[in-house]
Amino acid sequence: MIYPLLLTLHLFAALVFIGTVFFEVLFLESIRKQLPVKVMVLLEQGISRRARQLMPWVLLLLFGAGVGMVWLRYWPLLLTPLQSSFGLLLGLKILLACSVLGHFLWAMWLFRSGRMNARYVHIIHTSVFLHMLAIVLLAKAMFYVAW
Repeated sequence: MIYPLLLTLHLFAALVFIGTVFFEVLFLESIRKQLPVKVMVLLEQGISRRARQLMPWVLLLLFGAGVGMVWLRYWPLLLTPLQSSFGLLLGLKILLACSVLGHFLWAMWLFRSGRMNARYVHIIHTSVFLHMLAIVLLAKAMFYVAW
C-alpha cells in the first residue's frame, strides 16, 4: 500500500517542479519583451522568492518519494542496470535527476552568495528544462521501450 502513495507523491511533486520550470522557460522569457523592465524585475523577484521558499520542500518530497520507490521495488534492477532496458533507463533517469538536484543546489548557493545574475539564471533554467524533458521521456520509455 505504501508504494502507490509514494508514486502519487512523486508524481505531484514532479508536476509542481516541472510546471514551474516550464513556466519560467516557456512563458516568462517571452513575457520579458512585453513588459517594462521595472515590472519584469519585480515579477522575477516575486517568482524567485516564492520558488526559493517552495522548491526545497517540493524537491525533498520528489526525491524522498523517489528513493522510497527505488527501495521498495527497483533496487534489484539498479544493481544490474545493463541486464534490462528498464533498469538502464531508470538508472539514466536517476542520474539526470541527481544532475537537476545539483543545478538546484548550485542556484541556491549562487543566490546566497550574491553571485546569481541573469546569465546564470538563463543557463540553469535552460539546462534544467532540457533535463526535465529527458527525464519525462525516460519515465515513459521505461514502460514502453524494451530490447
